[in-house]
Amino acid sequence: MNPIDQLQPLIEPAPVPWWPPAPGWWLLAALLPLLGWGLWQLLRRWRQRPPRAQLESDLDPLRQAALDELARLSKPYDAAPAGPWLQQLNALLKRLCRERYPDSGSHVLSSRAWLAFLDNRCPAAGLTRWMILVEGSYKPQCTLSDKAIAELDQAIAVWIRKHV
Repeated sequence: MNPIDQLQPLIEPAPVPWWPPAPGWWLLAALLPLLGWGLWQLLRRWRQRPPRAQLESDLDPLRQAALDELARLSKPYDAAPAGPWLQQLNALLKRLCRERYPDSGSHVLSSRAWLAFLDNRCPAAGLTRWMILVEGSYKPQCTLSDKAIAELDQAIAVWIRKHV
């Protein structure tokens, strides 16, 4: 007799029931609704966030008025005399400082002391390197390159936005 004939027939494995799930699935079932709710809240807040242009216009009225006036000033492009423009820039900055810092005496400062005062209020603008701002209005034929005009205008706009 063959020993293989004496073996018992194979036992079929019992099917694995789908219920109850393993312990890890309970945790996942609890976290999925929480994750969905968090994503919904995040999307809702993201849609309600104002655009970047609105965030920049959240300046106080004095700063916004100064920026508007700066934008209205005619810039001396094409080798036009820069003296009047530089005087207007200084006048704008002096008025703004007189309003912001009434007890500082900033309206009587001149030359390097004036630029140092401006730079102390907002180092990010870097106005101390623009000595032409205070000297240019006294030079008879002061002209600036288009690049220098744009950079000075940008530095003053930064100062207006970010001064303390």
